[in-house]
Amino acid sequence: MSGYLTDSIGSTGSRKTFTVSVWVKIDGNTVNQTMFGNGTGGSNSGKFYFAISNGQVRIGGGANVYIVTNRLFRDPASWYHLVCAVDTTQATAENRIKFYVNGVQETDFNTSTYPGQNDNTPTNDVGTINTFGAEQGGGESWDGYMTHMVMVDGTQLTPSNFGETDSTTGEWKPKAVPTGVTYGTNGAFLKCENSANFGVDSSGQGNNYTSNSFPTGAHTQDTASNTFATFNSLANVLYAQGTLSEGNLKFLTTQTDYSYRPTTIGVDTGKWYWEIKAEASGGGNDPFMIGITSTEPTANSNELGHFANDWAFNEGAQYRNNNTNTSYGTTYTVGDIIGVALDLDNNKLYFSKNGTWQNSGVPTSGATGTGAIAITAPGSTPLGNYFPAVGDYDNAAGSNSTFQANFGNPPFSISSGNADDAGYGTFEYDVPAGYYSLCSKNLNTYG
Repeated sequence: MSGYLTDSIGSTGSRKTFTVSVWVKIDGNTVNQTMFGNGTGGSNSGKFYFAISNGQVRIGGGANVYIVTNRLFRDPASWYHLVCAVDTTQATAENRIKFYVNGVQETDFNTSTYPGQNDNTPTNDVGTINTFGAEQGGGESWDGYMTHMVMVDGTQLTPSNFGETDSTTGEWKPKAVPTGVTYGTNGAFLKCENSANFGVDSSGQGNNYTSNSFPTGAHTQDTASNTFATFNSLANVLYAQGTLSEGNLKFLTTQTDYSYRPTTIGVDTGKWYWEIKAEASGGGNDPFMIGITSTEPTANSNELGHFANDWAFNEGAQYRNNNTNTSYGTTYTVGDIIGVALDLDNNKLYFSKNGTWQNSGVPTSGATGTGAIAITAPGSTPLGNYFPAVGDYDNAAGSNSTFQANFGNPPFSISSGNADDAGYGTFEYDVPAGYYSLCSKNLNTYG
């Protein structure tokens, strides 16, 4: 989310042997984004970096170190555990830098130029700066999510020190505390649990990092052990290009595209709640369209609500479905927060405006569906799931619209912190009883 953490090195540690471990969730941006950097600035010869660019992981340091993966890292729905383990004293070149993904060593590289034996890197050198979330100096910052960042000074470790396989799900997950680790002079373990100070060091070494440029909403419940929905950076890119930011929770539409942007998580059963803030508008007839989709668009003129299995609440007090508008609720505008309650046990859809359910809706009314919009059962739709989505319906000059989504991890300031019945999420308005935020732990239990 563009913030970064820095530690100015006051005592030289090991410049030959160290390990960097990070858990990251990408945003799909193609520009250089750095997970860890070190140096004093200036040319490549004076820095070390561990980054993603155009989907490829890149590890570099000086003119003689450049490692680039063939594998692409583009999945915006999942967390990756990435480990860069360095030991230039190794006799075999390939052992001097080892790279792991979710517990497995990566060996297929597009480019592989390793450091010479016993070469020094800038990392952990006195006078340099260790940086998580950017290169030294704050450039090429990370725009996705990061957590459980570890610097180990003096040891080349493997992923098993930081992660383990969940015995129930079989997924690779972070250990609450790294095991078998001697952190060394400049080592640190940053849990990022303290929203007031992301840089608190939990390693016992006291190497606290300084927080820089973190925006409002930078602290999130979206973690490697509980993944929340975001807008999908890979979906509808031909017809809803737009711009994603703030960890894929903010979407700016383009002037010429009507089409909509869906989320990374779709659902076919259960009861779900989320909030969308109408952040900004350049004008137009229907700049805000908020709802659900179960259809892939085929043109940039396919607005949300164009198809028979898509529904959108627009700012003109209407909902749109099957290319037809129906009067519904009251108008809304910039700054309003639209709540969405999706009941797939009874195939009902409800919208609220700033906490008031429209059309006298009662999301807890079950099969009765008081004030609800009746929707098609997910199993009878093209995609078999419903995805939250947003878009606009105007290509006039300056008709761009900006949405901010809260699936339980709000990118915008809220005055209250309402969780769902499972204790997950942070919402501006009360979550109806029996409804849940769109996150992996809730999906496992209620989806």
